[in-house]
Amino acid sequence: MKEHAAEVRRSKKSTPEEDAQAVLDKIAAMPDADRALAERIHRVVTTAAPQLAPKLWYGMPAYYLDGKNVVFFQDAAKFKARYATLGFNDAAHLDEGTFWPTSFALSHELTAADEARIAELVTRAVA
Repeated sequence: MKEHAAEVRRSKKSTPEEDAQAVLDKIAAMPDADRALAERIHRVVTTAAPQLAPKLWYGMPAYYLDGKNVVFFQDAAKFKARYATLGFNDAAHLDEGTFWPTSFALSHELTAADEARIAELVTRAVA
């Protein structure tokens, strides 16, 4: 929570470029396996939806549209989990019927098909 409070204070004064650099710095500080995966996710998200603004959210890379967090990445090491997570918040337009997934476990061995599926989800999320 302290980290999030500091992010909120900093973001009130920061530029979009500084927010994007903070995300890149956070990714660079991750352990090797998580960093490689986060770099791929960052590339896929920013390519699929260039209108999303990278910004930290609770110390994690996140991507915002109109001030709302749409998609985020949680590295495995931060939560001592066996896998990283790609998550979508309620601002994402992914509603399907009466229930749908809002987060996905990510293996460190994403395929090109996995990246294409992520790009499709991100594109739908901002539609």
